[in-house]
Amino acid sequence: MRLAVLGLSLSSSWGNGHATTYRALLRAFAARGHQVLFLERDVPWYAEHRDLAEPDFCDLAFYRDLSGLDRFRPDLAAADAVVVGSYVPEGVAVGGRVCAWARGVRAFYDIDTPVTLAKLAAGDHEYVAPDLIRAYDLYLSFTGGPTLALLESRYGAPAARALYCSVDPQAYPALARETRFDLSYLGTYSPDRQPTLERLLIEPARRAPHLRFAVAGPQYPSAIDWPDNVARIEHVPPAEHPAFYAGSRYTLNVTRADMIRAGYSPSVRLFEAAACGTPILTDRWEGLDTVLAPGTEILPADSADDVLATLEGMPDADRLRIAAAARTRVLAAHTAAHRAAELEAHLLAAAGRHRAADARNNDAGSLLGDKGGDTVLDLSGTRR
Repeated sequence: MRLAVLGLSLSSSWGNGHATTYRALLRAFAARGHQVLFLERDVPWYAEHRDLAEPDFCDLAFYRDLSGLDRFRPDLAAADAVVVGSYVPEGVAVGGRVCAWARGVRAFYDIDTPVTLAKLAAGDHEYVAPDLIRAYDLYLSFTGGPTLALLESRYGAPAARALYCSVDPQAYPALARETRFDLSYLGTYSPDRQPTLERLLIEPARRAPHLRFAVAGPQYPSAIDWPDNVARIEHVPPAEHPAFYAGSRYTLNVTRADMIRAGYSPSVRLFEAAACGTPILTDRWEGLDTVLAPGTEILPADSADDVLATLEGMPDADRLRIAAAARTRVLAAHTAAHRAAELEAHLLAAAGRHRAADARNNDAGSLLGDKGGDTVLDLSGTRR
């Protein structure tokens, strides 16, 4: 299969979780014998922080603006499937070109589904619009559960399928390292995550000055009052994630507000930390138990008291047992190899529907039947 992906970033993990998600998924997809082209908007903030400029599992190319996509039109037309990701700059215009040019399956991969739905409800069409959702053959969603039915019933997605994030076990091994922190958090600053971080890490740090904490990630405001026992690390590149997790007795998973409301939205950091064998404290959200079992594979916490009770009261044997159980679960069901197989199945099923639709709609004006010419997708859902 020839797959083309237009995503937020593959080359830089700075300030985004998309890069590690794409890297794990596409490496595993290529390992199944497929060819992958990744097209990335060339923007200065990622250009200054590239940590994977030449991937060995796919072709990576950059375009400066919408007109720069024109030179890739033959590649998009020849691909068996083209995937556009969430938060791609000018994503609606990019998606319109993909739907007009691609002859194979046209898919949208939403690594931010609850945020996307909140934007759509507010009339914000930053990177996808309702008419474009209907034009894609396949909507791959970071979020599972009831959200999939919502995407189909309210927004007309022809096929909404869950494609959770995952982890590459080779890139995220369990390491033996000296403990540096009692509790760590790895994530870019987000205003809607900050209250939970305050409650479940910063407040415990204030109340337990004898314990050591760390918050790693960029873009945190300078006005935040960090306790003296909280180490601030501006950025940890993916290659150093395993050592960071290995140096933590526990790590914290914090979920964005939109994703808590939607449920069924496990973050990539959750899978990575579990693969590294680090026990995870987490906020609560619906569907958590479908990914990791609360109490035996992951530790939900609602308050600073909960966090401190775990940090100061849980025996090491129980801590290590929970970490081992989570690692076993993730390696059995949530690796990049699992996701690549799911992606392949979803694309093949969409291709089958695509061919059936083409057979039913042979007239030149059909959205699925007309694949040639210089047509441009009109976001009313027709071609002109």
